[in-house]
Amino acid sequence: MANKENFSGCTVSSPSCKCFEKLSKVEFELIESKSVYVTFKKGEILCKKGSISSHIMMIENGLVKVFLENGTNTLVLKVVTSGNLIGLSSIREGSNVFPYNVMAYIDTKVKQIDINTFHQVLSNNAAFAKEVIELLGSNSEQIHGRFFCLVYKQSYGRMADILLCMADRIFKNKEFELPVSRKDLAELTGLSSETVIRILKKFQDDGLIQMDGKSIKLIDYERLINISENG
Repeated sequence: MANKENFSGCTVSSPSCKCFEKLSKVEFELIESKSVYVTFKKGEILCKKGSISSHIMMIENGLVKVFLENGTNTLVLKVVTSGNLIGLSSIREGSNVFPYNVMAYIDTKVKQIDINTFHQVLSNNAAFAKEVIELLGSNSEQIHGRFFCLVYKQSYGRMADILLCMADRIFKNKEFELPVSRKDLAELTGLSSETVIRILKKFQDDGLIQMDGKSIKLIDYERLINISENG
Protein backbone atom coordinates (compact mmCIF):
# COMPACT_ATOMS: atom_id res chain seq x y z
CA MET A 1 0.00 0.00 0.00
CA ALA A 2 1.20 3.50 -0.77
CA ASN A 3 1.79 5.80 2.18
CA LYS A 4 -1.29 8.00 2.49
CA GLU A 5 -0.56 9.76 5.79
CA ASN A 6 -0.44 13.07 3.91
CA PHE A 7 -3.84 12.38 2.41
CA SER A 8 -5.41 15.63 3.65
CA GLY A 9 -8.95 14.92 2.49
CA CYS A 10 -9.25 11.63 4.37
CA THR A 11 -12.46 11.29 6.35
CA VAL A 12 -11.14 8.41 8.46
CA SER A 13 -9.21 9.23 11.63
CA SER A 14 -5.44 8.83 11.69
CA PRO A 15 -3.78 5.74 13.21
CA SER A 16 -4.61 5.08 16.84
CA CYS A 17 -3.65 7.29 19.76
CA LYS A 18 -0.33 6.46 21.45
CA CYS A 19 -0.97 8.55 24.57
CA PHE A 20 -1.69 5.61 26.88
CA GLU A 21 1.79 4.25 26.20
CA LYS A 22 3.08 7.24 28.21
CA LEU A 23 1.31 6.23 31.41
CA SER A 24 3.03 4.80 34.45
CA LYS A 25 1.71 1.53 35.86
CA VAL A 26 -0.05 3.43 38.64
CA GLU A 27 -1.65 5.90 36.21
CA PHE A 28 -2.77 3.09 33.91
CA GLU A 29 -4.37 1.23 36.81
CA LEU A 30 -6.06 4.45 37.98
CA ILE A 31 -7.61 5.01 34.56
CA GLU A 32 -8.69 1.38 34.35
CA SER A 33 -10.36 1.62 37.76
CA LYS A 34 -12.34 4.66 36.59
CA SER A 35 -13.43 3.21 33.26
CA VAL A 36 -16.35 1.12 32.08
CA TYR A 37 -16.74 -0.85 28.86
CA VAL A 38 -19.93 -0.48 26.83
CA THR A 39 -20.93 -2.23 23.59
CA PHE A 40 -23.07 -0.31 21.11
CA LYS A 41 -24.99 -2.08 18.36
CA LYS A 42 -24.85 -0.96 14.74
CA GLY A 43 -26.87 2.26 14.40
CA GLU A 44 -26.86 3.08 18.12
CA ILE A 45 -25.95 6.58 19.32
CA LEU A 46 -22.86 6.83 21.53
CA CYS A 47 -23.52 10.46 22.43
CA LYS A 48 -25.69 13.36 21.29
CA LYS A 49 -24.70 16.95 20.72
CA GLY A 50 -25.36 19.00 23.86
CA SER A 51 -25.30 16.05 26.26
CA ILE A 52 -23.06 16.24 29.34
CA SER A 53 -19.60 14.82 28.63
CA SER A 54 -18.79 12.98 31.85
CA HIS A 55 -16.27 10.73 30.10
CA ILE A 56 -13.74 10.42 27.30
CA MET A 57 -14.47 7.55 24.90
CA MET A 58 -11.83 5.18 23.56
CA ILE A 59 -12.94 3.06 20.60
CA GLU A 60 -11.72 -0.38 21.62
CA ASN A 61 -13.12 -2.18 18.60
CA GLY A 62 -15.46 -0.95 15.90
CA LEU A 63 -16.21 1.99 13.62
CA VAL A 64 -18.21 5.16 14.33
CA LYS A 65 -19.12 8.41 12.63
CA VAL A 66 -18.86 11.85 14.23
CA PHE A 67 -21.49 14.12 12.75
CA LEU A 68 -23.75 17.16 12.96
CA GLU A 69 -27.38 17.27 11.87
CA ASN A 70 -30.22 19.76 11.70
CA GLY A 71 -33.14 17.38 11.34
CA THR A 72 -32.93 17.34 7.54
CA ASN A 73 -29.25 17.30 6.64
CA THR A 74 -26.30 15.38 8.05
CA LEU A 75 -22.67 16.50 7.91
CA VAL A 76 -20.14 13.78 8.73
CA LEU A 77 -17.08 15.39 10.32
CA LYS A 78 -14.99 12.21 10.43
CA VAL A 79 -15.04 8.45 10.78
CA VAL A 80 -13.27 7.06 13.86
CA THR A 81 -11.63 3.65 14.00
CA SER A 82 -10.38 1.39 16.80
CA GLY A 83 -7.72 2.87 19.08
CA ASN A 84 -8.90 6.48 18.80
CA LEU A 85 -10.41 8.88 21.33
CA ILE A 86 -13.69 10.78 21.17
CA GLY A 87 -14.67 13.70 23.40
CA LEU A 88 -11.30 15.43 23.75
CA SER A 89 -12.95 18.79 23.10
CA SER A 90 -14.52 18.37 26.55
CA ILE A 91 -11.15 18.64 28.33
CA ARG A 92 -11.09 22.36 27.56
CA GLU A 93 -11.89 24.53 30.58
CA GLY A 94 -15.57 25.51 30.61
CA SER A 95 -16.58 22.89 28.03
CA ASN A 96 -18.67 20.11 29.51
CA VAL A 97 -20.93 19.02 26.64
CA PHE A 98 -20.36 17.03 23.46
CA PRO A 99 -20.30 19.40 20.41
CA TYR A 100 -21.38 16.64 18.00
CA ASN A 101 -23.23 13.35 17.67
CA VAL A 102 -21.54 9.96 17.43
CA MET A 103 -23.14 6.82 15.97
CA ALA A 104 -21.85 3.26 15.51
CA TYR A 105 -21.49 2.14 11.89
CA ILE A 106 -20.96 -1.43 13.09
CA ASP A 107 -21.13 -3.14 16.50
CA THR A 108 -18.61 -1.17 18.55
CA LYS A 109 -16.98 -1.65 21.96
CA VAL A 110 -16.13 1.58 23.79
CA LYS A 111 -14.06 2.26 26.89
CA GLN A 112 -15.59 5.19 28.78
CA ILE A 113 -12.97 6.96 30.92
CA ASP A 114 -14.10 9.23 33.76
CA ILE A 115 -13.27 12.75 32.57
CA ASN A 116 -12.06 13.97 35.98
CA THR A 117 -9.57 11.10 36.15
CA PHE A 118 -8.45 11.85 32.60
CA HIS A 119 -7.92 15.51 33.64
CA GLN A 120 -5.91 14.41 36.67
CA VAL A 121 -3.52 12.28 34.62
CA LEU A 122 -3.31 14.98 31.96
CA SER A 123 -2.20 17.52 34.59
CA ASN A 124 0.43 15.25 36.13
CA ASN A 125 2.00 13.57 33.10
CA ALA A 126 3.62 15.91 30.57
CA ALA A 127 4.39 13.16 28.04
CA PHE A 128 0.76 12.01 28.13
CA ALA A 129 -0.44 15.62 27.74
CA LYS A 130 1.89 16.15 24.75
CA GLU A 131 0.43 13.14 22.95
CA VAL A 132 -3.12 14.36 23.60
CA ILE A 133 -2.26 17.85 22.29
CA GLU A 134 -0.77 16.32 19.14
CA LEU A 135 -3.94 14.25 18.69
CA LEU A 136 -6.10 17.38 19.03
CA GLY A 137 -3.96 19.09 16.39
CA SER A 138 -4.26 16.08 14.08
CA ASN A 139 -8.05 16.04 14.55
CA SER A 140 -8.27 19.73 13.69
CA GLU A 141 -6.10 19.31 10.60
CA GLN A 142 -8.18 16.37 9.44
CA ILE A 143 -11.48 18.25 9.73
CA HIS A 144 -10.00 21.23 7.84
CA GLY A 145 -9.01 18.84 5.05
CA ARG A 146 -12.47 17.30 5.17
CA PHE A 147 -14.15 20.67 4.60
CA PHE A 148 -11.74 21.51 1.77
CA CYS A 149 -12.67 18.22 0.11
CA LEU A 150 -16.43 18.87 0.40
CA VAL A 151 -16.19 22.47 -0.81
CA TYR A 152 -13.66 22.25 -3.61
CA LYS A 153 -13.52 18.68 -4.91
CA GLN A 154 -15.83 17.35 -7.59
CA SER A 155 -17.94 14.23 -7.04
CA TYR A 156 -15.39 11.79 -8.51
CA GLY A 157 -12.63 13.15 -6.28
CA ARG A 158 -14.80 12.82 -3.19
CA MET A 159 -15.65 9.21 -3.98
CA ALA A 160 -12.01 8.35 -4.65
CA ASP A 161 -11.15 9.93 -1.28
CA ILE A 162 -13.57 7.70 0.61
CA LEU A 163 -12.45 4.49 -1.09
CA LEU A 164 -8.77 5.29 -0.49
CA CYS A 165 -9.47 6.24 3.14
CA MET A 166 -11.18 2.92 3.79
CA ALA A 167 -8.43 0.94 2.08
CA ASP A 168 -5.58 2.77 3.82
CA ARG A 169 -6.87 3.59 7.28
CA ILE A 170 -9.54 1.02 8.08
CA PHE A 171 -8.70 -2.22 6.27
CA LYS A 172 -5.07 -1.58 5.20
CA ASN A 173 -5.88 -3.63 2.14
CA LYS A 174 -7.01 -2.85 -1.40
CA GLU A 175 -9.79 -5.42 -1.10
CA PHE A 176 -12.45 -5.05 1.59
CA GLU A 177 -16.12 -5.37 2.54
CA LEU A 178 -17.88 -2.01 2.66
CA PRO A 179 -18.91 -1.40 6.29
CA VAL A 180 -21.43 1.26 5.27
CA SER A 181 -24.49 1.51 3.04
CA ARG A 182 -24.82 3.52 -0.17
CA LYS A 183 -26.79 6.07 1.89
CA ASP A 184 -23.86 6.33 4.30
CA LEU A 185 -21.49 6.82 1.36
CA ALA A 186 -23.75 9.63 0.18
CA GLU A 187 -23.42 11.33 3.58
CA LEU A 188 -19.67 10.87 3.59
CA THR A 189 -19.24 12.37 0.13
CA GLY A 190 -21.95 15.03 0.35
CA LEU A 191 -23.63 13.50 -2.71
CA SER A 192 -26.99 11.87 -3.39
CA SER A 193 -27.35 8.08 -3.18
CA GLU A 194 -28.10 8.01 -6.90
CA THR A 195 -24.86 9.86 -7.69
CA VAL A 196 -22.87 7.50 -5.46
CA ILE A 197 -24.27 4.46 -7.30
CA ARG A 198 -23.56 6.07 -10.68
CA ILE A 199 -19.95 6.94 -9.79
CA LEU A 200 -19.23 3.48 -8.38
CA LYS A 201 -20.53 1.95 -11.61
CA LYS A 202 -18.39 4.38 -13.63
CA PHE A 203 -15.32 3.46 -11.57
CA GLN A 204 -16.03 -0.21 -12.22
CA ASP A 205 -16.63 0.29 -15.95
CA ASP A 206 -13.34 2.22 -16.17
CA GLY A 207 -11.41 -0.59 -14.50
CA LEU A 208 -10.65 1.36 -11.31
CA ILE A 209 -12.49 -1.00 -8.96
CA GLN A 210 -14.27 -4.35 -8.90
CA MET A 211 -17.56 -4.69 -7.01
CA ASP A 212 -19.55 -7.71 -5.90
CA GLY A 213 -22.33 -6.66 -3.54
CA LYS A 214 -20.54 -4.92 -0.66
CA SER A 215 -17.14 -6.34 -1.62
CA ILE A 216 -14.84 -3.81 -3.29
CA LYS A 217 -11.36 -4.26 -4.72
CA LEU A 218 -9.26 -1.27 -5.77
CA ILE A 219 -7.81 -2.33 -9.13
CA ASP A 220 -6.06 0.86 -10.27
CA TYR A 221 -4.86 2.40 -7.03
CA GLU A 222 -2.64 5.03 -8.67
CA ARG A 223 -5.43 6.35 -10.89
CA LEU A 224 -7.70 6.63 -7.86
CA ILE A 225 -4.99 8.68 -6.11
CA ASN A 226 -4.80 10.92 -9.18
CA ILE A 227 -8.58 11.37 -9.20
CA SER A 228 -8.51 12.15 -5.47
CA GLU A 229 -5.73 14.73 -5.85
CA ASN A 230 -7.16 16.40 -8.96
CA GLY A 231 -10.88 15.80 -8.43
